[in-house]
Amino acid sequence: MTNALITGITGQDGYYLAKFLLGKDYKVYGMYRRSSLDVEERLFELMDKIELLEGDVTDMPSMIKILQTIKPDEVYNLASQSFVPASWSQPISTSEITGVGVLKLLEAIKAVNPKIKFYQASSSEMFGKAQETPQTEKTPFYPRSPYAFSKVFAYWATVNHRESYGMHASNGILFNHESPKRGKQFVTRKISHSVAKIKLGLQRCFTLGNLNSKRDWGYAGDYVEAMWLMLQQKFPGDYVIATGEVHSVREFVKEAFNVVDMDIKWSGSGLNEIGRYNGKTVVKVDEKFFRPAEVDYLIGDYSKAKIELGWKPKTLFKELVKMMVENDLKYLRGS
Repeated sequence: MTNALITGITGQDGYYLAKFLLGKDYKVYGMYRRSSLDVEERLFELMDKIELLEGDVTDMPSMIKILQTIKPDEVYNLASQSFVPASWSQPISTSEITGVGVLKLLEAIKAVNPKIKFYQASSSEMFGKAQETPQTEKTPFYPRSPYAFSKVFAYWATVNHRESYGMHASNGILFNHESPKRGKQFVTRKISHSVAKIKLGLQRCFTLGNLNSKRDWGYAGDYVEAMWLMLQQKFPGDYVIATGEVHSVREFVKEAFNVVDMDIKWSGSGLNEIGRYNGKTVVKVDEKFFRPAEVDYLIGDYSKAKIELGWKPKTLFKELVKMMVENDLKYLRGS
């Protein structure tokens, strides 16, 4: 049986990856920080199938002890301060967890058993002010947030350990990926949850930031398979994981309302833009949700993953939005 350690297992990707690996007959260990809230919220259906451990990637001695105890064959590092807006108010802790923490984890693996295969959750946010379109594994990074530059540090730490010490260490440069398990602070889940509440008469309106921001949105359940495939290769590497489609936040909102048969109409522009349904305002814009440095357009080219991993997305935009809104409707109805 293959042993896998998933750091940051309490997040969206941790749930889907654990579920996927259990389906491959893995022994799954999940690591979480003591400060993580609602540890069982996403994992409740898996709690009797996985083993949870308290740990912190910024504490190298504790990571060495965990690695020595469970002897993993594969480590999937999903631990991160992953909410981009929060990284401006918490730049130091974001850098310590999302950046330096990865270096410490790599060093712990090198010290305990450098043959452990390592996956690093890199991000399309590293491309930031994108230097070319679409973005590939060769596109230069131009990070536009503390979260993004921390991810760049972690990316190069992973590459360095691969090239310097022969470690099987790979970066998955994942573009935005969503699901019903996404935290409500993230824009896509905020949209799906708010639309469901408006449909059920539980809310009148919700507020967003930059409606023109465009992203390549995929399904987290598809993307965790790519993580696993990277560690099954004879040689490690870095891979863009994306859908190759781009949609604006405004399109996501409109499609979410379409799921509940509410055709909204837009008027105004910029900070004065609003979305109405039957003459009533249901979506407003507030500058407090704008980033200090915006990332306007990200779209990935996953050709390398398709050729070398045999991976491609199964769930595209409309199906993803429908899944999220319908799940929130079900949740709010208590069914």
